[in-house]
Amino acid sequence: MTRTFIAIELSDGVRSHLSRELRRLAQALPRLRWVDPDTLHLTLSFLGELDDEQLDNAIQATTDTAAEAKPFTLHIGSLGTFGPPRSPRVIWSGVTGDMPRLLSLQKQLTARLAEQGFPPEERPYSPHLTLARIKDALTHQELATLQRLIHPTLATHARQHTTARASDKDHHTVISVEHLSVMKSELLRDGPRYTCLRLCPLRTA
Repeated sequence: MTRTFIAIELSDGVRSHLSRELRRLAQALPRLRWVDPDTLHLTLSFLGELDDEQLDNAIQATTDTAAEAKPFTLHIGSLGTFGPPRSPRVIWSGVTGDMPRLLSLQKQLTARLAEQGFPPEERPYSPHLTLARIKDALTHQELATLQRLIHPTLATHARQHTTARASDKDHHTVISVEHLSVMKSELLRDGPRYTCLRLCPLRTA
């Protein structure tokens, strides 16, 4: 059995950018367990444990989906959380850019997987990059720090916006979507390990 998911992988430049962001976040909230930047990816569909036949079907569905889609571009977005505001469970980075293309691609993948017998996920698709999973309750000080990171003051936001406009062409924040990856997930003692089983190129222009 193979624990499997379909994802968009990140370039080394994007991982380096996110690695710097994770170091900044870890300095502000050192008690949290932040993810290894090498494991960051944009999940499109999580399929769980698959036997060999199911894995072949998942690869076929992903290959067919990729062959019908043209490459497009996304960008690293702002921070957010899942869970109640006073008890968040996940800290994530959003994505921006050509969201209609991304959502259409994920919808087409879900339809192709359904044709192969995979039921759609119950939750609506919410594209994000998971940065931390929070197991223990945060202190009041940690919650306040997290809120400042997610919702900066207007003055800070203005400075960030100015900087962002000056660096719009920074390729380290650009996710070029040119392939879909069928990924194997292994849950090890020192953290998850992800291995690409099949790289499925998108249709060229």
